[in-house]
Amino acid sequence: MTTATKNIIHKLETLPESMVNEVEDFIDFLKAKHSKGIYKKGIDQSQVVEEPKSLYGAAKGLFIVPDDFNDPMEDLKEYM
Repeated sequence: MTTATKNIIHKLETLPESMVNEVEDFIDFLKAKHSKGIYKKGIDQSQVVEEPKSLYGAAKGLFIVPDDFNDPMEDLKEYM
């Protein structure tokens, strides 16, 4: 075990449980970031964490904005 690994383990042992969970999430993020698009021989594919796909634009075409959207509503004319 390397010195860096020992230092990391020591630091993890002193953290509260909630912060340990954040560290675990960050490790998963780093693994996904660095394994993206790279296939390495000898690595168990069940260990690879994939980055979630972007949902940007996923709802395109599901909502239609009417042409009179910005027009004043009849029910509110007395308040204007």
